[in-house]
Amino acid sequence: MTYTDHRTMRRVLRREIAGTIGLLTDEHDFRAMRHYRSFTFDDHRTYLEHMEALLRSRALQGSHTTLALFDPEEYAEFCAQRGLDPDSHASRTRFTAELAATGPTVSYEGQPLTDLLPALVDEGVRQATWEYAAMLLARLGACPTCGEDLGGEAFARASQLVVRILETAGPGSRHLVCSVAGPPETLVAVLHADDNGGHLELDDAEILEFTTVLAVGLATDSPGGLVMRTTAPGAPDRVHGWRLRVQGLEPLTAGEVFDAYCTDVESGDLISPESNVDYCEPPDLGEGPPPSHRH
Repeated sequence: MTYTDHRTMRRVLRREIAGTIGLLTDEHDFRAMRHYRSFTFDDHRTYLEHMEALLRSRALQGSHTTLALFDPEEYAEFCAQRGLDPDSHASRTRFTAELAATGPTVSYEGQPLTDLLPALVDEGVRQATWEYAAMLLARLGACPTCGEDLGGEAFARASQLVVRILETAGPGSRHLVCSVAGPPETLVAVLHADDNGGHLELDDAEILEFTTVLAVGLATDSPGGLVMRTTAPGAPDRVHGWRLRVQGLEPLTAGEVFDAYCTDVESGDLISPESNVDYCEPPDLGEGPPPSHRH
């Protein structure tokens, strides 16, 4: 086998290798990394331009690249826990490899970085929201009266409600938003359900996050709500809403849904209603009687 043959085989193998790049999405994180001498970039804009050129080059070579959200604080903790030198290319590579398995990521498919950056940040927020909500459920512990796992019971109840909401919505794609108020900030989760010929297509990660946030609202009796917008071809969008209550949802009237959508959250001023949108009372979820045992 000739030297040229070996080089050709290595090029073929490189195309089989998926890569992950840790991306510094904002100026604050970029400045934090400039403290390391081995990090040679001086300007965030220039850094992003070179990153985009690298992504395009890898795509032209047939390589698949995943972008991970690189957090300098998490990186410093990672190095401290493992006794690694943070001012090292090898340490950053190890941290990025771990991000590929555990952290928020998005795939590069030729999009400009201006589109990828907000998507990556949103993915990071999604994961942080789910982790925080899951921690809140775990902290609830067991009921002192019956010993039941309060967080587990709330999650099971939330799962049933999500299934019923999707089943009773009627034809069309669904867009659900759940918000739960509380310190230190409001938790918000979004769930998309695309209607593909009567079959709903859902993202497993979105379902888990949405159900967990809803479970926090049910278990803690925190102020919150759930809104669903259904879109079907040739028909007005339908908007329904519920208030969160202990172990259940309280339907909003059509007028309450209209007021919620047509009032500016910050100023309280009225907003013109959208055209081709019906604000409706939600369908009966058929939840049955509330649990007989109150924790």
